[in-house]
Amino acid sequence: MDIIGLIPSFGGVIWTIAAFVVALSVIVAVHEYGHYIVGRWCGIHAEVFSLGFGPRLATWRDKRGTLWQIAALPLGGYVKFMGDSDAASGADGEALNAMDDETRRQTMHGAPLWARALTVAAGPAFNFALSIAIFAGIILVQGEARAPLTVESLKPMPSETQELRPGDRIVAINSGEVPDFDGFSAFVQDLPRAPTLDYTVLRDGSEIDVAGPYPYPPIVDAVTPQSAAQDAGLKAGDVITAVGGVPISSFEDLRSAVLISEGAPIELTVWRAGDSFDLTLSPRRMDVPTDDGFEQRYLIGVSGGLFFEPETVSPGVFAALGRGVTQTVFIIEQSLSGVWHMVTGAISSCNLQGPIGIAETSGAAASQGLVNFIWFIAVLSTAVGLINLFPIPVLDGGHLVFHAYEAVAGHPPSDRALRVLMAGGLALILTLMVFAVTNDLFCP
Repeated sequence: MDIIGLIPSFGGVIWTIAAFVVALSVIVAVHEYGHYIVGRWCGIHAEVFSLGFGPRLATWRDKRGTLWQIAALPLGGYVKFMGDSDAASGADGEALNAMDDETRRQTMHGAPLWARALTVAAGPAFNFALSIAIFAGIILVQGEARAPLTVESLKPMPSETQELRPGDRIVAINSGEVPDFDGFSAFVQDLPRAPTLDYTVLRDGSEIDVAGPYPYPPIVDAVTPQSAAQDAGLKAGDVITAVGGVPISSFEDLRSAVLISEGAPIELTVWRAGDSFDLTLSPRRMDVPTDDGFEQRYLIGVSGGLFFEPETVSPGVFAALGRGVTQTVFIIEQSLSGVWHMVTGAISSCNLQGPIGIAETSGAAASQGLVNFIWFIAVLSTAVGLINLFPIPVLDGGHLVFHAYEAVAGHPPSDRALRVLMAGGLALILTLMVFAVTNDLFCP
């Protein structure tokens, strides 16, 4: 056996596991802290706050008497409130019966209905808040394109007709007046897909005409984790100069070539840091969300961008938060649509990833840089918050359903009904986990 040859793969596995543990730990910590802090505000005492399960690695007790611990298995966490018999918030009947009214009020089972409902809902709410904060923070740091569109820096490209410079304000392209960035993509659709276009720019106070490439050339801005492009070794910054030996000038040319391949292997000529090389990959058929649901397309897993970095300005805190909310809502809508289409059989159930698939995506996102990894954490946090709101016993959504029943009926479900429902919910969750892991192992 070639032990030395296994070292890179082993290192990749360690990197993937580490990225997954970090992402999951952040999300779980925020989720459980939501339960803890809102419960505390509502007068419910937490006895244990655990990040992870199993043997304790580190513990400390705060002045309120809560035991904080880090456990050996970093696959989740829990808050055990006073009066709970276990981490799933089952009632400890013997302990509750021995309490006076004042002490019982500090338990999850003796608190008013509103306090219990707020405490349960706080976990998913904090996940959504984390996502919004991350999206807004990234938007604030990266900013948005300044109007009028201005070149901050040029991306490395093999073009010999690049005459634009940092600081140029783009006034027109091929005699067409350039709109603000929000309308720029639609404007570009009417431009000829040629290697060289005529740009009118404002430079040093004067308008001059210069030559430049198509605004959206076949440059790789980002590589999708677990895609054909990633498996083939494509990297951000690569420029695809030809497909099957035919030169291309725009990212749309690349997209069209991938679509018409219908999954057959395609040969790409790639320019990277001054060197050119060929590689072959096979586009994969994927379920892509649309305004009307999903459609199947052949993709290689790359996204494109401008041939330059535009100058940016900060949109402001409130505008960034608004966009963070919009992004979070978009992920929720797409996730619900995906679940519905899988249940109805409209799209493949292979779209459901398990822990192995999520771990691989975590590692791939981390390998593409800190910003991509943090963005992935925000996306995963939204998914975790949403899943926890599903009306399945043992999940937060199931508990909220029980609270809603209590609000309508005037009493909680019977202990026997709760035991049956919780056992059924646990069985359903375990079944879904097995199904998801099967997908990770056997889906293409």
